[in-house]
Amino acid sequence: MSDPAEHATPAERPATALPDGFDPVGDGKGAAFAGIVAGRRDRVGLIILDRPQALNALNRQAMDAVVAAATLFDLDETIGAIVLTGAGRAFAAGADIKEMAELSYAEATARDLFAGWDALTRIRTPLIAAVNGFALGGGCELAMMCDVIIAADTAKFGQPEINLGVVPGMGGTQRLTRAVGKAKAMELILTGRMMDAREAESAGLVARVVAAAELLDDVLTMAAGIAAKSLPALQAATELVDAAFDSTLTEGVARERRVFHAGFALDDQKEGMRAFIEKREPRFTHR
Repeated sequence: MSDPAEHATPAERPATALPDGFDPVGDGKGAAFAGIVAGRRDRVGLIILDRPQALNALNRQAMDAVVAAATLFDLDETIGAIVLTGAGRAFAAGADIKEMAELSYAEATARDLFAGWDALTRIRTPLIAAVNGFALGGGCELAMMCDVIIAADTAKFGQPEINLGVVPGMGGTQRLTRAVGKAKAMELILTGRMMDAREAESAGLVARVVAAAELLDDVLTMAAGIAAKSLPALQAATELVDAAFDSTLTEGVARERRVFHAGFALDDQKEGMRAFIEKREPRFTHR
C-alpha cells in the first residue's frame, strides 16, 4: 500500500522530521517557516528545503524562508555553523518555473527576480550545503552561494537554463566559472548537461563526496566541529577566502595580514594559543 503522505497536497503533507536532538525553530513571529523546516542542535543550525513533491523547486515563498532562517541563525551568536539540505531525492531542482513562465520583460525587471537571494551571500556564519540529490539551475546556484558543498554520491549538478531559452539568473555564470574554470563552466552552461558528484568533485565544485545514506550525519558532524571553533575567526576566514576572487594577490595578502593582526584583540586568540602551548583543547568564548 502506498504512503498517503506521498499523495497529500503540500498543505496536508506532514513536514519532514528534524534529525534526533534538533529543536524546531520558527520564523520569530510564532509561526513555522513556509516551504522549509528549520531547527538547531547545540551550535548548529539546520535548514531543510521541504517541497519534495516538487523536487524542492525554489518558489519565492520557500526561498524567502531560506533567507529568513539563515539570517535568524546568523544573528544568533550561539550558532556557529548552518547546514542547508533538501528533503527527498533532490537538494533543489531549480527555481519554480510556473512562477516565471508568463512574466513579461517589464515584469521580470520590475520585480528584479532573484535579487533578494543575494542576502544569502552576506551570511557571515559558515554555511554548508549538504547536496543530497538534484541541484539544478537555481538549486545549483543556491549550493554555490554556500561556503562549502558536500555531496552525496547520488547528487547531480547542472545549469540547464539554456534548454528553456534563458541563461542562469542567480549567479550561475559567475560562480560556476570561478569554481570550475571557464572551459568547464562554458561547456556545462551551453549544453545544459548534468554532472555527477564525482565529476563535480574533480572539477572543484564539491569539497567531498560521501555515501548518500551517510550524508546528513557526516555534514552535521563536520558542522559541529566547525561550530566549536572561534566564531570571529570563522567569520574572518570565510570573508577572506571570498574576497580572494575580487582581489589581486598583493591586495589579498595585505588584507589577510591586517585581519590576522586584528585577531590579537580577541580573547579567543589568547585562549587558542595558550591551549596549544598547554596541550589541551581550547575553550573559546567567541569574543
